[in-house]
Amino acid sequence: MSFTLAIVGRPNVGKSTLFNRLVGKKLALVDDRPGVTRDRREGDARLGDLSFRIVDTAGLEEADPGSLEGRMRAQTETAIGDADALLFMIDARSGLTPTDRAFASLVRRSGKPTILVANKSEGRGGEAGALEAYDLGLGTPIPLSAEHGEGLSDLYDAICDALPAQTQPQIEADEDADGEPDPNRPIKVAVIGRPNAGKSTLINRLLGEDRLLTGPEAGITRDSISVRVTWNGRPLELYDTAGLRKRARIEDKLEKLSASDALRAMKFAEVVVVLMDATRPFEEQDLRIADLVAREGRALVLGYNKSDLVGPAAFSRLREEADHWLPQVRGVPIVPLSGLTGRGLDKLVEAIAETYAVWNTRIATNPLNRFLQDATDSHPPPAVSGRRVKIRYMTQPKARPPSFVLFCSRPEAIPESYLRYLTNGLRETFKLPGVPIRLTLREKDNPYAT
Repeated sequence: MSFTLAIVGRPNVGKSTLFNRLVGKKLALVDDRPGVTRDRREGDARLGDLSFRIVDTAGLEEADPGSLEGRMRAQTETAIGDADALLFMIDARSGLTPTDRAFASLVRRSGKPTILVANKSEGRGGEAGALEAYDLGLGTPIPLSAEHGEGLSDLYDAICDALPAQTQPQIEADEDADGEPDPNRPIKVAVIGRPNAGKSTLINRLLGEDRLLTGPEAGITRDSISVRVTWNGRPLELYDTAGLRKRARIEDKLEKLSASDALRAMKFAEVVVVLMDATRPFEEQDLRIADLVAREGRALVLGYNKSDLVGPAAFSRLREEADHWLPQVRGVPIVPLSGLTGRGLDKLVEAIAETYAVWNTRIATNPLNRFLQDATDSHPPPAVSGRRVKIRYMTQPKARPPSFVLFCSRPEAIPESYLRYLTNGLRETFKLPGVPIRLTLREKDNPYAT
């Protein structure tokens, strides 16, 4: 079943840029000047396996109804009325403006499901604006970069949450009636790694046929190929991808497109298997790819391919090396296997299913705050400029990956080392190995402030 989304917001926050990215074409004019878009523009959009109608609108401005700006606003209000859900966009770099707040009220009065999008959130410059967006009362903001394509997987999840009835037939049920992952729905698994790591050979072995081209030459795979397989009763949707070399070494245009396609497959996967060559594990590019997967928020499994070519002593050091080089996903599963002989494939699929379950973990607020109380009693946050930071409570707004919001008095004063302490404590206490953990700080409003 199809649906319609309308992108709304004040001028020059990046609505047309997001429209172009979702339709896959530069249909809407984009310029740094505000007010380029006047009429509402419609297009057929795709995001992952969702297909829908997207509407680009003029920037919302207060104006006389008879003026050009007033007629542009009327067009936008018509689009709001016709849409099934709204993408309300703000500029995370410039923060909230009075215009944002005024039109957030208009959006709330429409009664339509609304997804709050904090655009231009790439880098650290957009963090403050994204957190400030909570004040609009439109729910959790989705950090996004329409220009660079970052955060689209979070937007995908938000659309599915906002329109469950319309998206259900397209994505199938992610969870059963009890809120548990549906075991009958295939887990989306992207197999990523350096060229010639054995990705296509591994998938062919899982399929039981030579479905994908393989050979000793590096770079045979160009497009990201999707295939479905059921292994020991566990359905999987596997994406074979092109090998990823260091960006500085990529000169051919076709290889650039292949690398871009591989990264796109990774962004829409649920579990990513980073396949390493056992004869040369943990090279810089392996670590770079694994870090990219963690930053994108996907569940991670390390495949130690061609393990039949090395002795057991080499594998015994892997656990320690993985936790040293990849502390952001401490405890990530490492599976020795051989795509050529089929050794270790049962353990690989088991690790994928277990990591997927961890990625979907939701923790109730009460045990979270008991953990927080114990953690702060054992190791209070350091005083900064002679003032103690007060940490009040913690909640988990979403899973996939596990994401937590920490309410405190001075979020800017909490050092990174203390956040790592809390993240490692969450990972150990609630058994969250191998998945990225997102911890967002938010300042609790002072009821006595005037």
